[in-house]
Amino acid sequence: MEIKAFEKTAEFFSSSKVFNILAFLIFTVIMSAMISSQNFFFKSIIENGISKKDIIAHKTIKVVDVQKTELHKKDIAQRIDPILAPADDSFIKNNLATLQSSIMQIRKKNVSVSVKKDEIGLLFDMQEGYKKNYVINYLLKTDDKNLQQVFDKATLTLTNILGIGITEKDYEQNNINKIIYKNLVPNVTKNQVTVISALLEQVIVPNLVIDEYATDTARRNAQNSVKPYEVTFEKGEKILFEGEPVTQVKRDALVKAGYNVLEIGYKGFLGIFVLVILGTLAFLRYMKTFEKSYLETNHLMIAAILALVFTLAGVMIPPEISSYILPFPAFIIILAIFTNPRIAFIEASIILAIISIAMGYNLQFISAFILINLISMVAIARVKFSRRFDLIRTGLEIAIASAIIVVIIYSLEKCLIDVDNFLMIKDTSVVFLNGILSGVIALGLLPLLESAFKIITPYGLAELADHNQPLLKRLQFEAPGTYHHSLMVSNLCEAAAEAVGANPILARVGAFYHDIGKLKRPLFFVENQSYFGIENPHAKLNPRLSKMVITAHPKDGFELAKEYGLPPILYNFILQHHGEGLASYFYTQAIAEEGAENVKEEQFRYTGPKPNMKETAILMIADAVESAVRSLKSPTNEEIEKIIDKVIIERLNDGQLSDSPLTLKDVKTIAATFNRILRGMQHNRIRYHEDIVQEFDKTRINIPDKVIDQELDDKIQELEKQNGKISEKNDNN
Repeated sequence: MEIKAFEKTAEFFSSSKVFNILAFLIFTVIMSAMISSQNFFFKSIIENGISKKDIIAHKTIKVVDVQKTELHKKDIAQRIDPILAPADDSFIKNNLATLQSSIMQIRKKNVSVSVKKDEIGLLFDMQEGYKKNYVINYLLKTDDKNLQQVFDKATLTLTNILGIGITEKDYEQNNINKIIYKNLVPNVTKNQVTVISALLEQVIVPNLVIDEYATDTARRNAQNSVKPYEVTFEKGEKILFEGEPVTQVKRDALVKAGYNVLEIGYKGFLGIFVLVILGTLAFLRYMKTFEKSYLETNHLMIAAILALVFTLAGVMIPPEISSYILPFPAFIIILAIFTNPRIAFIEASIILAIISIAMGYNLQFISAFILINLISMVAIARVKFSRRFDLIRTGLEIAIASAIIVVIIYSLEKCLIDVDNFLMIKDTSVVFLNGILSGVIALGLLPLLESAFKIITPYGLAELADHNQPLLKRLQFEAPGTYHHSLMVSNLCEAAAEAVGANPILARVGAFYHDIGKLKRPLFFVENQSYFGIENPHAKLNPRLSKMVITAHPKDGFELAKEYGLPPILYNFILQHHGEGLASYFYTQAIAEEGAENVKEEQFRYTGPKPNMKETAILMIADAVESAVRSLKSPTNEEIEKIIDKVIIERLNDGQLSDSPLTLKDVKTIAATFNRILRGMQHNRIRYHEDIVQEFDKTRINIPDKVIDQELDDKIQELEKQNGKISEKNDNN
């Protein structure tokens, strides 16, 4: 039981899914740790909030003192009085009318005066005293005319007061009496004033309320009008003195001066870790959506290692050195060669974003490197990979473009602030050197990475195409017919691959090596028998044995390729160029000898696999077409076209192209390309008379060489004149 449990555990951890998850976690943790290590560089400048050395501004720096600015804004906002808005005050007038009506009704009652006084006293919320008694007596004893005058004047006064407005503040500070006296209507006697005041005091309440929205808007506008409190450090002035406490203003100034002042704690590391995870997932999603062909472990591994190496280089750059030395162009060049320029640009952009956020790079720096990365992508995409020195030229192009970008950015910055010319020259020189070194770094690292990850690059393919390679040299001498056949097939494959958007260099090199398995038994293949002038050994073998010898050459080639250290991508060409096709010659021969009922097709098929790349599918067709055309003597154009169509139709019907990404349009294009190339190879030649050489020798025995040369020159001039006249005639027509 324990052994089975151990085996299941081992099987679980050895599965590809678990491996991918572990690789993902290891990469993100290491990447996050590298970026977070900037904390140590921060401590080289400042420790425990105290500056360890003098730091001088190399340009004029203006920094906003956020704390002072915020305090000033709060002070200004508090000085703004609340904005009041009128409320519905009709009820106040109604209350006055009700009070007046109640007084009139009490006056008319047929009760004693003392009862009337008590009832009127209940209408007034006033302290007992002379004023209250006076008001009650006046309201009971005055005649109706005077009372009506008092009521009318009280109503008009209330209208004046409500028009001005009563606030909560007025009410709380007992300012109602003053407001009443201030807004009395004209021609009011002293006695009437007391009564009117008493009446209005009973009904007046605040009719102005605070408009919260308008008040907040006014306070925000007041805050926005406050100019930021700026602190200026002139060029050459010290930002920090040794031993000085580092305030937030000083930190902001250091950032603008190009220093990294971020302190990464546990929370900071967690934030960077999440950022790295999101960036990595975004890159993997891009690869899965748009670049599925590069989702192999080796390609992802080299992308991850390059990302770690160049990130480490970025975070290790000390503050004294310009950040423009970050080797993004080298990263793009190398990764583009192993994958493609689009992948390199996407990954470089993600790394730039993560590092810029974590290390606080300014907008000018980020903008510059976005453009530099874009230029690097375009520059490496234009390289033809014919010579490794082209990488140096590409680095020079990137260097010139990068320097121009930095100069333009500094020129625009000079329009706004005073920038140190030395700093501009320094950064421009650094970014120019960065471009040059990028080409050199790429040139030096490529062979090492090719060898370590077994990924073939265009430069590696160019080296494998050299006919002095050991295997090709052996093929040339030990199987010359096969060698010549491979050369012809390579021409067909290269032209067809270029026509359908496949990799022409890979197709050409794959065609060179596809038949190296024939080196094991070269004399058993018909193209080599005529060269060595031997009898066909298959004449003495039965069809089944001959089939075994012939169909073994892909497997023999695979073993030979591993022995000579060929890159794995070429294994596909060696193993797939026959797919699971039928060895029809020996199959037909076996049927003739043994009878159809005793022979099965499966017994006479190649072991495969079928082609799963455009390039290997092209090779399968080209290999069969070239052999078929070569077997004919002086084929016509129509015969060539029929052979090409026949070979393609046979492969399609047999399902040999079912695993390849070729479309029917691609197949049609390949057929047209093969037709064009083969017609050029099979051009007609002039048949000379058998004894023309002897006749020529007899004729020229007594003729000096100078005379012959002169006759040839005259003949050539005469032909050129005739051709010129013909051309003029055609032009006129």
